[in-house]
Amino acid sequence: MNTILITGASSGYGRETALYFHEQGWNVIATMRNPSAADLPESERMRVLQLDVTDPDSISAALGAAGPFDVLVNNAGIGAVGIFEAMTMERVRRIFETNTFGVMAVTHAAVPLLRAQGSGLVINVTSSVVLGHMPLVSVYKASKMAVEGFTASLALELEAVGLEAKIVQPGYCPTTRFAANVGPVDEFLLEPYSAFSDKILGEFAHQEAVTTERHIAEAVWRAAHDTTGQLRFPAGPDSVSMAQAR
Repeated sequence: MNTILITGASSGYGRETALYFHEQGWNVIATMRNPSAADLPESERMRVLQLDVTDPDSISAALGAAGPFDVLVNNAGIGAVGIFEAMTMERVRRIFETNTFGVMAVTHAAVPLLRAQGSGLVINVTSSVVLGHMPLVSVYKASKMAVEGFTASLALELEAVGLEAKIVQPGYCPTTRFAANVGPVDEFLLEPYSAFSDKILGEFAHQEAVTTERHIAEAVWRAAHDTTGQLRFPAGPDSVSMAQAR
């Protein structure tokens, strides 16, 4: 395998994964909604393509322009922190449209291409929120839990045709745009819950074991080279600790 296609590669996990694989000599296809936001090195092994995971035409155009690739990393996603009661259903659907249906849509378009070439791997990026009991992330967790279930079942199907699917589970990474993607947290809090939510938000802000973007890139690398059949790859000290405690 020597070509990887990554969604959501303009920043955070996606950008770091693109850089890491490029450093290791791979060909990288870095896709993102807004290619003008790309901050990636100019290289014949680094291509930047426009791809909006919520737009079927964009997905089709990007995969058509990409050419053959060996590994698909479904990384694009948006955050959601707050009290469920305070969230609009419009917001809930937006989260699922990107985090869950976006993953499914890109995978649905990519699998026939991988199957036709006789090999390939799909790596879906979820979150350590699936590993424990975490308040204030009910919608986000639900969207990622759905991807976990989807991927676990998909892996069994793909195995029948010589393909693979794996999961990378990032821990809490405060240096990404997760908070910015969430929007103002105050919009999703309610006064009756204030004592509870203030305590939880305070704990988020003072978490000692945290994940870096490089932890995720390294976990994707391990998943891409795994030959043991391992399905899930926790990424970052907090995620690894939670996975081991289960």
